[in-house]
Amino acid sequence: MTALFFSNFYPFFFLLQVSYLVVEDYSMKELKTIERRIASLNNQLFPKPSLFSECRQISSSPASAEDSYRRIHGEVSEEPAVWRPALDESGKEFTDIHYEKAVGEGIAKITINRPERRNSFGPRTIKELIRAFNDARDDSSIGAIILTGKGTKAFCSGGDQALRTSDGYTDFESFGRLNVLDLQVQIRRLPKPVIAMVAGYAVGGGHVLHMVCDLTIAAENAIFGQTGAKVGSFDAGYGSSIMSRLVGPKKAKEMWFLSRFYNAYEAEKMGLVNAVVKLENLELETVKWCREILRNSPTAIRVLKSALNAVDDGHAGLQRTRTTPPPTFSQHRNAILFDSQFDGEGNATSPPFQHGSAQ
Repeated sequence: MTALFFSNFYPFFFLLQVSYLVVEDYSMKELKTIERRIASLNNQLFPKPSLFSECRQISSSPASAEDSYRRIHGEVSEEPAVWRPALDESGKEFTDIHYEKAVGEGIAKITINRPERRNSFGPRTIKELIRAFNDARDDSSIGAIILTGKGTKAFCSGGDQALRTSDGYTDFESFGRLNVLDLQVQIRRLPKPVIAMVAGYAVGGGHVLHMVCDLTIAAENAIFGQTGAKVGSFDAGYGSSIMSRLVGPKKAKEMWFLSRFYNAYEAEKMGLVNAVVKLENLELETVKWCREILRNSPTAIRVLKSALNAVDDGHAGLQRTRTTPPPTFSQHRNAILFDSQFDGEGNATSPPFQHGSAQ
């Protein structure tokens, strides 16, 4: 123990002795310089923990709640937004959606209002959504948009299969086009952030809708997944490419090929959503995100959104190549086994190959 003590303190004692031996040969100024150097060497040999370093170790985040930005600007309000009904320039009432704007704030909220059908959409729903998004785009007082579904059981469950006929999806006008790709492109290219507020099921085309939004806030009861492969449907455009970029190619193929469902925390872990909150706090948290966005430069956000989406802009064209209803799995199987061909409606046009016959 004694040897260890002297080995640690020997350099200090040696320098101290040398300083006293030569003290008579130095002026007072030079003596002060020697003392400073000895003190510096002593601090290097036996450093003392600083209060700052201890505080930095226990700090949970590099940006504390007391940084200068928060001191100047303060926290965003946690009060619920007050909504008022809104119309577009046509003045026509909405049927399948609710369109609202926050009083005194630059936030718009678009709600799919078909809870009895799990907020699935038909041609009229899509047309009304496009009208509302157009109005929010043109309203200079709006800086952020929330897309959600009525109630807590579903955000959106995709196309309403009850409206599907041999001519595609038809509604009260017997309009045989869904035009959901037009809505997807509109959301992607709208120069304002669109936040999906998801409670309950976001599956099929509804799952694609939340993915094309810029951000997603999910309630704990949210369920995500693709069901298209079960019914011979698919999304070869944004529904495939954006999913692959969000979760990776392997996970995207798992979601499409196996048609599994995933809970909110699994979705957050794989990068499908930005945050998961309690159901009762879902709207307030989403509004808080909007308020934080509204603090920032709208020009910067507009350009950043365009730049971040630019790499995927051309993928919408892949979906446009599908102009006819896809053949079902059984039709595909028969084509492979019996060498049949399909017409534009998915019906066999060439006679099936008969086993044992000459070719």
